[in-house]
This record gives sequence, structure tokens and C-alpha cells, in this order.
Amino acid sequence: MVVIARRLAGHLARGVVMILVVATISFFIVRSIPGDPIAAHTQKLIEQGMAPEAAEQATRVLYGFQATGSLWEQYGDYVAGLLTFDLGQSVTHAGAPVTEVLGEAAKWTVLPVLAGTLLSFLVGIILGVYAAVKRSGKLGDVLAVSGSLLHGVPQYVLGLLLSAIFATLIPILPGDGPVDILYEPGFNAGYIGSLAEHAVLPVATYTLAAYGGWVLAMKSSVVTVLGDDFILAAELRGMKRSIVFRYIARNAILPLFTILALSLGLLLGGAVFIERIFNYPGLGLLLIESITMRDYALMGGAFLLITVSIIVANILADLFYSVIDPRVRSGEEVSA
Repeated sequence: MVVIARRLAGHLARGVVMILVVATISFFIVRSIPGDPIAAHTQKLIEQGMAPEAAEQATRVLYGFQATGSLWEQYGDYVAGLLTFDLGQSVTHAGAPVTEVLGEAAKWTVLPVLAGTLLSFLVGIILGVYAAVKRSGKLGDVLAVSGSLLHGVPQYVLGLLLSAIFATLIPILPGDGPVDILYEPGFNAGYIGSLAEHAVLPVATYTLAAYGGWVLAMKSSVVTVLGDDFILAAELRGMKRSIVFRYIARNAILPLFTILALSLGLLLGGAVFIERIFNYPGLGLLLIESITMRDYALMGGAFLLITVSIIVANILADLFYSVIDPRVRSGEEVSA
């Protein structure tokens, strides 16, 4: 336990440094992007028919919270805000705190991507085991080919295909938005059913996009385990095939848990194309909007949230692997 605590403390210290470095880099990169959001908003109001003087006045009122001073002074204020979890205010959401905007968008991203990732993981590892055990038969060939094909297709292509088939050609599922506006938000059957119905295509896209990688990775891991001495010894002792099968699956799946944890860390930033296709108001769509409108605070907050999720996933993956793999624990005890 002492060794695990030391490892956790080391991870946290490195994580804080990495977050500060990424926050610094993103701060200066974001503000080096060409374009002036204030001038763009003024021009937009003028194009809508507002007089130039009135447009400038309205823009000053809206952007009155914008940071002033030199770039280094703004950076100092930004770092000070990070210590109190204050990421600034969004210019595209009428001055709303960035943390609130990100929190509202994250709920639309986390649930579909989490569901798709876990579903693809479960299906992929099960079929990956069969693809390895039956690799000399037709079933193994079919599973391996399906994994290779889906692994090579980009997410947005799968999303467009599913949308075209099930929302246009055979319109049995909604392909736009997160929920039907006819239902009153709340814990009621109509609203929850609409949420689930609208989530089918995004979740299916995430599942199919990740399925191929899990099948191929699990097959490769199982094939490696099949050559280990303990499997041969178990077969020579006459153990039941089901017991040997569990040994194979348990040892082959260990490396994939680390990949799963890292995949969950990337889920906050990996939904840009899918959310654009299905018009899902999550972090991906929010990030596109912030880049288009030059919303510096929102861009920086989104990048920082993605960074933090990846760092946390790395820490959890390392600690989780230490828990599930007795070889790692025994190595810790020896080193201690």
C-alpha cells in the first residue's frame, strides 16, 4: 500500500505539471489564431441591419468582461483563475462561465461515448477470443476480416453511412439532435425514451468504430497467451477446456484494460465528427463552435478538460493494472 501511495503521489505531481504546461501552451496558441471575435460580432450585427454605432455599443456591452492588458498580464490572470477553477466567461454564450458551459456539453458527450466504448470493448474481447481460438476455421477468418474492415473505416464515414441508411433510406431512427422537442424534460417515459432513441445511432457509430480495434487486439493477445508454458501445462494436466479457456481470456485481457482506460480518457475529445453528423450538443460540437467564433476562454477550457481527462485516465490505468495483475503487485512488494 505504501508503494501504491507513493506511485499515486508521483502521478499526481506529474499530472499537475503536465496540466500547467498544456494550459500554458493552449493559452498562447489559442490567442495566436488569426481573427478578432469582437470585430466579427460587430460586423455580424451590422449585417443583421443594426446601425454601426449601435452594433459597437451592443458589442461593448456583451464583451465587457473580456480580459484587458498585455498578453502576459492576461496569462497571469488565467493561471490565477485555474487555481480557483475559474476558466473565464464564454463570449458565445452571453458571458456564461466556461465551467458551466463545458459541464452542460459534457453530459451529452460522456454517456453516448461511454456506452459505445464499453459495448465495443465487451463485444470485441469476446469475439476476439473466438477469433484467436478458431483462427484456423471459417469463424475465425470472418471475425478477423470484420475487425480489419471496421478498424480501417473512419468514425465519420460510419456515422454518415448509419445516418444515410437508418435515418434517410429506412427512416426508423432519428438522425438529428439529442431528444425530441415535443417532450417535456424530466424523469418521464416519453423524454427518456426519446433520449434513448436519439442515442442509438451515435452509440452504434462509436461501437462499430472501436469494435475492430478490440477484436484485433484481443486476438493478438490471446494468440500470444496460447504459447505460454502455463497453458500447455494446464492442457497436459487434463484440465477442462472451459477452465483453460478462462485462463486464456483472463491473462490476455489484462493489457487491454490499460488501453480501455486510455480510451475513456480520450472520449471527451474524440466526438467532434460524430456530434457534427448527428447534431449532438456535446463537447465536440462546442469545440467547433468556439473555434469558429474565436471564443478563447471556451477553446482553452475545452482543451484543458480533454487534457485533464487523459491524464486522469493514465493514472487510473496504471493503478488499476497494479490491482488486477498480481505480478505487478508482487514486483512492488519486492522493490519495497
